[in-house]
Amino acid sequence: MYIKQAFNFKHEFWRYLVGSAFIFIASMIGQVPFTIAVFMKMAKDGMDLTTIDQASLLGYLEPNLNIFLILLSFLFGFAGLILIIKTIHGQTIKTVTTARKKVDWKRIWFAFFFWGTISSSLIYVDYLMSPENYVYNFELKRFIVLAIIAIILVPIQTSLEEYLFRGYLMQGFGVATTEKYFSVGFIVSVITIPTLIYLNIVYSISLMYNVSIAFGILVAAIGINKVLLKNGFYQGESFKRISKAIRRNWVPLFITSSIFGLMHIANPEIEKLGYSLLIYYIGTGFFLGIITLMDEGMELALGFHAANNLFTALLVTANWTVFQTHSILKDVSEPSLGFIDLALPVFIIFPLLLFVFSKMYKWTNWKEKLFGVIEIPVKED
Repeated sequence: MYIKQAFNFKHEFWRYLVGSAFIFIASMIGQVPFTIAVFMKMAKDGMDLTTIDQASLLGYLEPNLNIFLILLSFLFGFAGLILIIKTIHGQTIKTVTTARKKVDWKRIWFAFFFWGTISSSLIYVDYLMSPENYVYNFELKRFIVLAIIAIILVPIQTSLEEYLFRGYLMQGFGVATTEKYFSVGFIVSVITIPTLIYLNIVYSISLMYNVSIAFGILVAAIGINKVLLKNGFYQGESFKRISKAIRRNWVPLFITSSIFGLMHIANPEIEKLGYSLLIYYIGTGFFLGIITLMDEGMELALGFHAANNLFTALLVTANWTVFQTHSILKDVSEPSLGFIDLALPVFIIFPLLLFVFSKMYKWTNWKEKLFGVIEIPVKED
């Protein structure tokens, strides 16, 4: 029901491509103040941009000014998303948020405080177990400024990500699965995109090679498509079976969760901890996507994500994270990523949270909600 709501509005897939590009451009415009501020300070300090790494760049400005300017781009992106939803799609924000008659704020607040309490407790336990890894970083005046900025802007940042991935694109890819040639594009993407990412990670290939490879893949795909058309593949039973297997809820869940995780590949945490951290980011995407599909709305995801980022920004920071803030504690330990660091949240905590949410909100019919066929609603005359 949640995905199918998009069929009631302008839902051609090109609209989602144009909309995503517009949201990206709006976010880039929002980054202009940060870029100007960095260049001005570098000019004043006589610094060269090529001599500073990403983690240092993100911590180059005064922390409160830094987080304000970084989060400002999300405000621009969120405004762009709202504009796209209303104009290009003629859709309401409510129908992107939930399949319920109105947004359930109790769900948002429950997930926010529930996960906020748990995540804060985990930080506190780690502090008690390894106090040598932390230094006391609290300064009242600076913390108050941080709190004001974070309380206002962090929920906007997390809401943009949720509305984009669990809302806008979840519905967009969902309705796209019903289009004739989507299954071919999906299969080609599943094969080629990981290959391109692998080549970039292992061989650090240049932008020119990326464009050349992508163009080659596009040409090959067009050629294959012509051969399939000529041989009547799209009218055959094999294609119908493939299309039906892909025209299901798991496909938009898989696509949006993967994109969400891979969008974090440029984070400084990846540089410090390695690409294995993508397991956590992609796993988080799947967790948020599953609770959205099971709950027929993204209220729980909105609350969880806001709590995750807000409480972390206020409680602990490090020199190698995206948000370098005037938080209460500062992690000064040597960055490392063990198996337990990945296994605990993705394979233990998230499944436990799914169990709690499922019991509290009486989720049923998991197979249908996660793997059910996406059918185009029949319009009544």
